[in-house]
Amino acid sequence: MATVTVSNNPDASRYEAVVDGQVAGFAEYMLIDDMIVFTHTEVSPDFEGQGVGSALAKGALGDVRASAERSVMPLCPFIKAYMEKHPEYADLAYNKPTDH
Repeated sequence: MATVTVSNNPDASRYEAVVDGQVAGFAEYMLIDDMIVFTHTEVSPDFEGQGVGSALAKGALGDVRASAERSVMPLCPFIKAYMEKHPEYADLAYNKPTDH
């Protein structure tokens, strides 16, 4: 797995995954009131299969958690699937599942 650094780029409304100084992927978002809506995630074909997408999702969700200001609405299928596979992020979900 490549060494991935994830940071928020608020001017571009996206989190970016950087490998060796190159943007290897990004997760775009919109801010709506107290919610961050992830709309699209993309990893460059040169970096696919190297853990960049997972590192990006983990870094972005970790940053959202650290800010403790917003809940997450994952419209992006990748972020949604990541949250479903990693229940430790369930508390961030805007529409938290309820038991019926």
